Amino acid sequence: MSKRLLDYDPITRTQTWHEYDEVNNVTTIAEVQDVEPALNLNKAVQNYDVGGAKGLNEYSKQGIKNDWWHVASIPNSVIIKWKKEKGIDIFNKNQWNEVKKLLNDSEYAYLRTGTGRV
Repeated sequence: MSKRLLDYDPITRTQTWHEYDEVNNVTTIAEVQDVEPALNLNKAVQNYDVGGAKGLNEYSKQGIKNDWWHVASIPNSVIIKWKKEKGIDIFNKNQWNEVKKLLNDSEYAYLRTGTGRV
C-alpha cells in the first residue's frame, strides 16, 4: 500500500492524502485536519473574563454591544461530519435551528467561543 501527501493547506491545517492499495486496486483520497489549535483558541476565548449577565464572557458581551456575536469556531472536518452524518449544512440558513441545537449540546461545547447559549 502506498501513501503520499497531495496537498497541505496551512490556513486550515488540512492535509490531503492519496492512498493506493495495489492488492485490491483501490484508491482513497483522505483529508486530515489538525484541529487542536482552533479548539485551544476556542477554549481560551471561552475563558476570557467569564461572568456577568447571562453568564456571558467579556468577548461575547463586547460583540453583542457592537451588533455581532461570534458564537463558535467550527473546524472544516466537523462541518463535513455534520453534513455527512446528520444532514446538517451550517451554510444553509434554513438549518440554523439545527446548528444552534448542536452548538448548545454539551457534546459540542468545545466549538463555542462564548459561555452563554446560542
